[in-house]
Amino acid sequence: MAEPQAAQTGAAGSAAPAKILFVGDVVGGLGRETLLDCLPVLRERHEPTFVVVNGENAAGGLGITPKNADQMFAAGVDAITLGNHTYHRREIYPYLEASERIVRPANFLRSQPGRGTCVVEHDGVRLGVINISGNLYLRAGRSAFTEIEVALSEVGDVDHVLVDVHAEATSEKVAMGWHLDGRVSAVVGTHTHVPTADARVLPGGTAYITDVGMTGPRGGVIGVKREQAIESLLSQMPVRFETLPEDPWLMGVVVSCSAPRRADSIEQVLMPRPAAGAAER
Repeated sequence: MAEPQAAQTGAAGSAAPAKILFVGDVVGGLGRETLLDCLPVLRERHEPTFVVVNGENAAGGLGITPKNADQMFAAGVDAITLGNHTYHRREIYPYLEASERIVRPANFLRSQPGRGTCVVEHDGVRLGVINISGNLYLRAGRSAFTEIEVALSEVGDVDHVLVDVHAEATSEKVAMGWHLDGRVSAVVGTHTHVPTADARVLPGGTAYITDVGMTGPRGGVIGVKREQAIESLLSQMPVRFETLPEDPWLMGVVVSCSAPRRADSIEQVLMPRPAAGAAER
């Protein structure tokens, strides 16, 4: 990755216009294909300055591989965030250490592979990307609300900051949004795979949504074959889950900003895969 160029209008300047396209959890091969098919359409439609994707379910629904990550970067993705399935694939461990643009939750243990923040740059505008995990129902080594302060200091004096809060509990995500309001450009929730209807710009200027949803098969149960999910719930026995091969959608948000660390708007993106022949609705 090239060294960031000096921003002409940094966080201390008068303007730092940018559009951030954030895409929710990419699930399995179908999710990856949907992302690749939708990105050209979304680039033409929204002209994003940055594209950030949560890829923690990209490899068969659990984890991510170096090949998956390279495919996303080759498609023009600027940064990849992860979550509780970060370490499901052991082959990703060295990649997390070597690549500066793929981040796992910053509140994992410092002894675990990878980093929790990165900075990417386009046309003199710098975006800090922070990944943080919830603590309720998920295994994160340290408090999200303590470690977010460390993560903010790591990204430094950038023009914009996007925080991916990968959490099960909506209360943690909402609280993090209010906690960071006015200090970051956007707080976006991931993990539950179901898009929420609360996209808004908070009073301090931070764009917020509790969950952006997933990119993959909408016709299943959060990405897996519905009959397998139902069998698991009925039998209360272990069931091997497989990704559903139908009804693929991309789910995400576009955050528009005209001033440093301030959002003007946040727009949900709910788009069927173009190859499926459906129009956006």
